[in-house]
Amino acid sequence: MQETRHQFRETLKELEQQTLGGLEMVIGQLDRALEAISYQDVELAGMVVADDDRIDGRYLEVHQGVLSLLARQAPVAGDLRIVAALLHIIRCVERMGDQCVNIAKLVPLSGYEAPKDKEILDAIEEMGQRARSQVSQAKQAFSTRNVDLAQDLVNQDAEINRLNRAIFRRAVEIGDDPDVREWAMFMILVARCLERVGDNAVDVAEQTVFVVTGLFRELEDAPSSPQAPSAA
Repeated sequence: MQETRHQFRETLKELEQQTLGGLEMVIGQLDRALEAISYQDVELAGMVVADDDRIDGRYLEVHQGVLSLLARQAPVAGDLRIVAALLHIIRCVERMGDQCVNIAKLVPLSGYEAPKDKEILDAIEEMGQRARSQVSQAKQAFSTRNVDLAQDLVNQDAEINRLNRAIFRRAVEIGDDPDVREWAMFMILVARCLERVGDNAVDVAEQTVFVVTGLFRELEDAPSSPQAPSAA
């Protein structure tokens, strides 16, 4: 029985590392997608789209691994929370990968020599760096079970939301040139993708709080008396 339990813990640890590795894959995809937007690099954008298969493969690997583990063992208490959290986080990884693909697909649509607006590009770059930072911090928070680090992501996400609104306002006010306005509309979509990446990073942070405390709450709401989940 002791040996079986040890094997279970080792497998669970491996699945967690695979999941956290998925977050690193997202960071790489995000870096390339942002570079493709900044330099209108259609070839690099195509690489982002092609590499999404790796993230999808990681999702299936972890998802199937967790289900196989559940079929062999019946985890309880803290182990059960980790299992549930990994299923949620790997889904967030897959969704963030999809958002990187959505950004990359906008590069050829906006044209090889698309007009640009520095204010929007600067805001997109800052938004992208903040989203990248959020994913990295969410990974660190979960791997170290750091609730304070997880909760700090809410403040960062508020800044991403502010930049998203600023980009929208600038796109509306950008002028009468139809080519510039079309490009600005594409940048609104890019900003929306980055905003969703930030939201998914906060979702990962929420799973950190859940694993540590056994209680689930939406960090944006920060209720004074969170409710215990039925699965705990």
